[in-house]
Parts: sequence; structure tokens; C-alpha cells
Amino acid sequence: MRKLSLKTQWTSAFCAAVAMLVFAGVAHASGGEGGIPAEKWWDLLWRAMNFTGLVIILVWALKKPMSSGLAARRQTIRDQFEDLEAQRAEAEQKYKEFESKLSSIDQEAASILEAARSQGEIERKRIIEDANRAAEDIKRQAEMAVQHELAEATKSLREEIAELAVAKAEEIIKSNLQAEDQDKLIDDYLTKVGGLKQ
Repeated sequence: MRKLSLKTQWTSAFCAAVAMLVFAGVAHASGGEGGIPAEKWWDLLWRAMNFTGLVIILVWALKKPMSSGLAARRQTIRDQFEDLEAQRAEAEQKYKEFESKLSSIDQEAASILEAARSQGEIERKRIIEDANRAAEDIKRQAEMAVQHELAEATKSLREEIAELAVAKAEEIIKSNLQAEDQDKLIDDYLTKVGGLKQ
């Protein structure tokens, strides 16, 4: 807002007063019969001059308080505007900081994911190797168990076959052996045993 000089203010007030006087004069001159009486025009003129004087006095009396009040208000607005500008600059700075942090967070997240993937790959290979070793161990143990069971089964089968063979031989001997053969066997046995004692 442009500030008016004192001279301009007084000139404006004077022009307003002259305009009122001219207006009153024109109104008085146009008055005739049936018009507004002259006393009323002079009363209007007097009131207009009083109003103009009052305005001039008020402008003169309130000039300093109003101008200082307006200057203080203007300064307050300017301070608020500067404060808002500072807050806006600070907000922009924080926004840039957060934006850079977000971009670095994206990079950190990508590096963490990459590290997790590589760690997962290493862990997967280790688990597969452990599983392969465990499978080999289980396979060896199973082969050893099968061989052991096969040996036990073979031994058991041989013993069973031997027992069956002995039983079958006894049966064959019993069915084919005569009383004379038994006596002869006993004699042969006793001879052998007797020969051993000597």
C-alpha cells in the first residue's frame, strides 16, 4: 500500500470542502419557489463544513497512532511472512532429507535382500551337502545292516541245514541199520576205545 504524503492529504481534504461548497451553492441557486428553503441549504452547508473539519481534525489527530498501528501491523505481517518462509524452507529441507533417507533405505533394503539371498544360497548348498552326507551314511549303514543280516541268515540257514542233514542221516541210518550192523558198530567202537586206552 502506497503511503500518501501530508500535502496530498490536506489537498484532498481541501478539494472535498470546496466540492461541498460548490454543491451547496448550486443547490441554493436552483432553489426557487416550491424548492428547498435557503435556511436548509445553509444548514446543510454548515453541517458539511463541520463534517469536513471533523474529518480533518480526526485525520490530523489519528495520523500518528494509525500510521504507527498500521506500521506495527505491517511489521507483524512481514514477520509472520518471514516466519512462514523460514518454516517452508525448513520443511523443504526436511523433505529433501527424508527423500534422501528413503532412497538410501531403498538401497539398504536391496543390499540386505541381496545379502539374504546369498546367505540363503550358501545355507541351501550346506543343507544339500549335509543331506547328501547323511544319505551316504544311511546308505552305508543300510548296506552294512543288509550284509550283517545276510551273514546271520546264511549262518542260521547253514545251522538249520546241518540240523536237518543230521536228522535226515539219523533217520536214514535208523531205517537202514540192522541189528547185526548195530552190534558190529558197537564192537568197532569198543575196539577203538579200548585201543585208545592202551
